[in-house]
Amino acid sequence: MLQVNQLSGGYDEKQVVKSVSFHVDKGEIVGILGPNGSGKSTLLKLISGILPATSGTVKVDGKLTSNYSQKEFARKVAVLPQLHAHAFSHTVRETVELGRYPHQSGFFSAWSEDDERAVQEAMKSTTITRYEHQSIELLSGGEQQRVFVAQALAQEAPILLLDEPTNHLDIAHQQQLLDTIRTQAVEKGLTVISVFHDINLASLYCDRLVLMDDGEIAHIGLPQDVVKEEAIDTVYQARVTTQPHPERPKPQITMLPTLTGEFSTLKITKDNFIISSEQVVLQSTTALKTLSSAVHNAGMGWYRTFVNRRVDKNYNVDDVQNEMEMYLQSQHFSLTETVGMMTAAKTEFVEIESYEGDFGTVLVAVTAGLGNAVDVSEVYHRDEDKAVGTINTWVIVNGCLSDEAFIQALMTATEAKAKALQVEEVQDPVSKTIATGTSTDSLLIAATQEGETLPYAGPITPLGKLIAKGVFECTVRAIRAYKKEKGVSM
Repeated sequence: MLQVNQLSGGYDEKQVVKSVSFHVDKGEIVGILGPNGSGKSTLLKLISGILPATSGTVKVDGKLTSNYSQKEFARKVAVLPQLHAHAFSHTVRETVELGRYPHQSGFFSAWSEDDERAVQEAMKSTTITRYEHQSIELLSGGEQQRVFVAQALAQEAPILLLDEPTNHLDIAHQQQLLDTIRTQAVEKGLTVISVFHDINLASLYCDRLVLMDDGEIAHIGLPQDVVKEEAIDTVYQARVTTQPHPERPKPQITMLPTLTGEFSTLKITKDNFIISSEQVVLQSTTALKTLSSAVHNAGMGWYRTFVNRRVDKNYNVDDVQNEMEMYLQSQHFSLTETVGMMTAAKTEFVEIESYEGDFGTVLVAVTAGLGNAVDVSEVYHRDEDKAVGTINTWVIVNGCLSDEAFIQALMTATEAKAKALQVEEVQDPVSKTIATGTSTDSLLIAATQEGETLPYAGPITPLGKLIAKGVFECTVRAIRAYKKEKGVSM
């Protein structure tokens, strides 16, 4: 559809773009990324013909762009430049109508049904119809940007060149605009080349990315092949981390600030725990990075307060999460900074212990209720059990864990818990086999993310050994406390 071959050019005697080559297929969206001064906008101007190339070629449908007349090229390629100069005051509709100029056969060409349809569709898709008769000068920068995008869409060219189309737009209109462009690409085969300032937006909406550096292509490919920490660090000179988008198989970046003196050394000890007959609470002066299966704020996040709340054995609520939120609020805990769990075990019987390692300390806290103990290998054959119980396990690490270490810590802690149940001969009351847990267990791994980086937490690693020892010992003691309270012989 569009082929760029060894394209070079710039301003005056300065070569800004140097021997750039790539192609774009029909229906594809290609995003151009790079730091300020890397040649992104200059490349787009060379492709569109706004700037003359000093060398190289651009072909559209196999034909050199220099061989198209101005109107022929405009019927093939629509351009949204970064800045717009307004010599005259036009209404919104008049501005969008200018996009139909390439389709007019003469100065006095009649306005056709296709012209009207294209203008109406373009205004509707960019949500500017209500401004139709207003002067464009009276609109905000973001509203003006949408008008010029509508003008480009009204042109109905098969190729669309955009220079930072989301500039001046709030996040709602960024989403709406890029959703529209993505839909046009999918449904109408629109081919799009767009300069982006926002790496995350480019990754999310583009099929491929071109990462520019000093006028040359540093990386080109799928978003997951371009948006990598090393590549972004090298080109942008900025520390970032990447993670997958929660709904799409696209990478997203998070900036990592380089700060000194902002964080004080944090160490969690047993003194940070507050124990009562109603709850076990751990409070930290700063947030801990946390991965958990809690009732409130499950998953990965940063939290300062951790609550293991005791509920009555007859607890039966349809909306557990909402009820938990109401409870936390009644206790004056911040909903955004608190992880909340529930247990039917007596919280004053919590087992808390600190374990020392060369890298730092690990704290383990366990409450154990066994009323709904299950053997995971046998649960397929049984109906839902309404009995209360729950083993809740907290592992707090004074150290810096990698994402892999967080997951391995979950596995190590789970295995240690299962071994404790085996040693204590806790049975699944239905299958009469050794239980591996209870049907409502919760597990939490939290780390201060300070000090030595701990990349692994498998059973034979230094961190894993402490987690295994701590969870096993505390779970055994918690089970024995439960049995003693229930009058079960040991």
